[in-house]
Amino acid sequence: MDWAATAQELNRYLLLNSFPVGVKLVPCREELPAKTRTPRDLGVRLALCQLIALARRYGWTLGVGREEHNCPLGSIIMGFEPAVPFYLEGNVAEGTYVATKEAGVRSEAALRRLDHAPDRWVVVGPLDRITFEPDVVVVHGHPAQMMRLIQAALYREGGAITSSFLGRGACSEEIVAPLLSGQCQLAMPCTGERVFAQTQDHEIAFGIPAARVAEVLEGLAGTHRLGIRYPITSFLRYEAAFPEKYRRLAEEFSKA
Repeated sequence: MDWAATAQELNRYLLLNSFPVGVKLVPCREELPAKTRTPRDLGVRLALCQLIALARRYGWTLGVGREEHNCPLGSIIMGFEPAVPFYLEGNVAEGTYVATKEAGVRSEAALRRLDHAPDRWVVVGPLDRITFEPDVVVVHGHPAQMMRLIQAALYREGGAITSSFLGRGACSEEIVAPLLSGQCQLAMPCTGERVFAQTQDHEIAFGIPAARVAEVLEGLAGTHRLGIRYPITSFLRYEAAFPEKYRRLAEEFSKA
């Protein structure tokens, strides 16, 4: 697939203010595309959400693996580290996101994660510049743009987009959920992404399995032709009501 052309089409229909990002899992560091930056090159360890932010804001291609990744929860989600008992028993969520360890157990059970693969790396890059075939495409935008993606994803088959939200571990919703389900996923950037990756208050995300990108583009074009567009079309053919002095002014015209 021509990913640069795909990025152009997404921008044509959505007018995005950051690059859509391609995400790919690779089995080891040696499989990273040439010229891929890693956190080591930047002199710091980074969370995956920071890499996505660098890709969509700076236009960089970056990769991260177990030793250079800085978010413990994200490391479990992406399979860099195993889901250890301390995590599964609800200790991480308890006292921060939920009231009890029992509630934490339920939250962790609902958080989708990849199988443990300590040699795995994740590479991300702006869709219009990547040299690899992504597994998932992640688009950030505001609610109206996300609405258009939902409409596009449903254009061919109808139905509804089913998404689940935890308000934490956003890389699970943005990457893992569409990867495992094969379905598009609306994703809520978490507190960590907003703190460390500086995702803005108005931004949410949409994860698209690579195999469904062509279908989404078809849906964007099809609904656009039918008149469902972004920017949202305003209804402006109404007669405005002006203040009383404007009415009196209009009466004066007839006396002139």
